[in-house]
Amino acid sequence: MPADYSGRWEMVSNENFEDVMKALNIDFVTRKIAVHLAQTKVIIQDGDKFEIKTLSTFRNYEMKFTVGVEFEEHTKGLDNRVVKTLIKWDGEKLVCTQKGEKANRGWKHWIEGDQLHMELTCEDKVCHQVFKRKE
Repeated sequence: MPADYSGRWEMVSNENFEDVMKALNIDFVTRKIAVHLAQTKVIIQDGDKFEIKTLSTFRNYEMKFTVGVEFEEHTKGLDNRVVKTLIKWDGEKLVCTQKGEKANRGWKHWIEGDQLHMELTCEDKVCHQVFKRKE
């Protein structure tokens, strides 16, 4: 049985986020605001079905998916692109690949104790975010 990601997770660290945003061609002003935001993730998991809400005082982003089912994702409010997204299990890690105009784009989620880790990648840039479970 895969890990249970359900819950409310609050950001405790955010390393190298600006470099990933630069690789995504996100504008200067948005990058400067985004690096200072404390994000909260609300995850609802029902087996392989997920709803993930990323919340902040600046922008919110919501995605719904089923593990193993490719879908067209509109990254509205992020970098405003359309990508083909596929999320799979790798053991207890969720691994996302996004196909579009940027190479090596995607993310990984995994849980260690009461912390949710997220690794974001775009081209040769990598960001590591850590969230602590609040509920």
